[in-house]
Amino acid sequence: MADRESGSEPIDLLLRSTGDLLRPEELVREATRDLVKAEIRRHLEKTLQDDPKLATDLREAVRDLLTARATEYAALVRVGTATARLGLSALPPEVRRALTHDLVEMISKELGQIAERSL
Repeated sequence: MADRESGSEPIDLLLRSTGDLLRPEELVREATRDLVKAEIRRHLEKTLQDDPKLATDLREAVRDLLTARATEYAALVRVGTATARLGLSALPPEVRRALTHDLVEMISKELGQIAERSL
């Protein structure tokens, strides 16, 4: 009886969620945002077409940014590798052997799965 009074019946929940989906102010806001984005995109594309030097500069800047990000990620991998090696070297030899074996096995499985997904 308390469930009915609190509005937690399945039909009440369905009606409330359907009402949320159909709120016109939200739909208008999203549609307006999409229109504004499309207009800005058209303006920027026209600006780049009118100024080939600017378009070239932008392409080079994006390429430089992607290169910098790739370099950053490579450095992070190297730091992680060095940290793992440091941690392993601080362990007693028998623990190090067991942990190294487990890590190699885990990494081999992961690489195998990556290779399978890429084929």
